[in-house]
Amino acid sequence: MMHRSCCRWFMLSLLVWVLSLRGEEKPLMRDFIGLNGHFRFKPELYKQVSRLARNYHNMNWDVKKPGDPITFPHCVNKVNWDTHVYGKWVQEGFEVDLCAQFGGFGEGNKEYQTLWEGQEEWIFQYGHDMAEYFGPSGEKKLVTSIEIGNEPGNDFEDSLYQRLFMHMSRGIRNGDPAMKIVTATAHSGEADRYSKSLEESFSSPEILPLYDVINLHVYAVKAKKKGQSPWARSYPEDPKIDYLKTVDQTIAFRDKTAPDKEIWITEFGYDAATEAAKAKREGWAKKLNWQGVSDIQQAQYLLRSIFCFAERDLERAYIYFFDDSDKASVHAASGLTRNFKPKPAFWAVKHLQETLGDYRFRRIIRKEEGQAYVYEFAHGTRKDRLIWVAWSPTGEQLETEYTLPGVAPALLRAERMPLEEKGGGPLALKRSPDGGILFTLTESPAYFVFDPTRLQ
Repeated sequence: MMHRSCCRWFMLSLLVWVLSLRGEEKPLMRDFIGLNGHFRFKPELYKQVSRLARNYHNMNWDVKKPGDPITFPHCVNKVNWDTHVYGKWVQEGFEVDLCAQFGGFGEGNKEYQTLWEGQEEWIFQYGHDMAEYFGPSGEKKLVTSIEIGNEPGNDFEDSLYQRLFMHMSRGIRNGDPAMKIVTATAHSGEADRYSKSLEESFSSPEILPLYDVINLHVYAVKAKKKGQSPWARSYPEDPKIDYLKTVDQTIAFRDKTAPDKEIWITEFGYDAATEAAKAKREGWAKKLNWQGVSDIQQAQYLLRSIFCFAERDLERAYIYFFDDSDKASVHAASGLTRNFKPKPAFWAVKHLQETLGDYRFRRIIRKEEGQAYVYEFAHGTRKDRLIWVAWSPTGEQLETEYTLPGVAPALLRAERMPLEEKGGGPLALKRSPDGGILFTLTESPAYFVFDPTRLQ
């Protein structure tokens, strides 16, 4: 005989399921998790972890200076964007976001403002030709979205950026109306070195109709302390940092000012270098004893970031970065692979895709700061599959015995996030007197696969 409390839980779950089918649904995880790549990207390797790829496309690869002839897909540096880059990526099943970086035409060049004088018609044509050749309506269908700038920040004169943005976005719309237009990196509040201000740069009636997606970069930077690396990272759920707060503030801006826009996090990540690399630190990294995080923490924090993002009203989140050369410095050890050899983070993200790729976030089961997070994911089409993900939301590598709430559906399997190719494996479980599931909760997420159409 089924316990009365379990019966209530089961009926409530079915009700929530039905209601969720009526409302706006979150994206499937395979359509949510992206990966930042570049020229050396190996699509045959990284398709195991993502089907969304973002490329840093430098304008100064295409032409020597604004105003020069535009010759897509050929570059002045002899790269062919079709055969050398995007064609290979699409052939392996990737959907591509093109980040058009100002690069040598940006604020790093003392003469950048002079370079752009009188180039409004040219930047319109650049956007037009880029969209027409690469866009989803074209013959090759190589790119589905274009970002206008990467991190121009407050060093790039805002009036100039807005002028270029308006002309290029109109050119993109003219070249392929199906192409999604993405802002440069921006957040709510004051602009900084890396991000524009949404209020200052992207909220005017003239600019609002010109883009489809708000672009956000977030890193879990620790609260600043004297003598500490300014790039020291914390765990994603840390209530003392701005990591998730920045995301929430951006969502609030969107809901109030631009409700028809999507929000993509196009960069988030963690550096994890070897001890051998740390022993060779130089400059400020040596002076401030730069550490990064461990390989295991990188895997844990990336996955937990993804789950925290999936809970929110976001459409995509791109991991930074695909590969690194094991340099002990900021953004130089962020790869899912190290010299193209998978790190634990690679296997963890691959397993996440294999386990949750066809699922979408549905609800929070438990959210106890410093103790336990338990999230529920629902299969996109099968009503006989439901997954709970549980983890310790701390940065202290704590392990504790924990009991999931009493559950009625049949538990099909339970396994922990793997750290190697054949890692993970089944969890050791016990049943509590009230029907709950007792297991060891750690900072590595654990997956519980249920069949909600069957009783335990």
